[in-house]
Amino acid sequence: MERAAAPPDFLRKIVPRESAAAAMAALPRPVVFTNGVFDVLHRGHATYLAQARALGASLVVAVNTDASARRLGKGPDRPLNRENDRATLLAALASVDLVTFFDEDTPVQLLGELRPGLYVKGGDYDMARLAETRLVESWGGRALAIPFVDGYSTTNLVDRIRSGS
Repeated sequence: MERAAAPPDFLRKIVPRESAAAAMAALPRPVVFTNGVFDVLHRGHATYLAQARALGASLVVAVNTDASARRLGKGPDRPLNRENDRATLLAALASVDLVTFFDEDTPVQLLGELRPGLYVKGGDYDMARLAETRLVESWGGRALAIPFVDGYSTTNLVDRIRSGS
């Protein structure tokens, strides 16, 4: 009789929100925090996450829940992948140390709970306009935009697939 394979170790990186602060406390400092839908992982995501991780000793990724992602207006059929599937793919990346979820429209509340030293987003965001930046800076943290990898976005990828090109 064959034994069922044990779950991969990387699944331990995924924690429910209520456990995120305790899990993050065990990570090496400084902790870098980012968030997003990460609907269909692509080269842009992998590059961005590796660059984010290089800025600190640990990287925490907060994933929009399915409901939160739908409210972002990316289309009625988005996200294409469910939140647990998206979290699993992120956790499998060596650059990611912890994955959790948030259901709000922005990660402001979660950032306040976790209080990372550095908050990063892709270069398509104006960090000066984000409430997240003001919050992180209120406790002495920093907020930084990482240059956007041109030509790589899930929306563009989905559009290309739908057009058949």
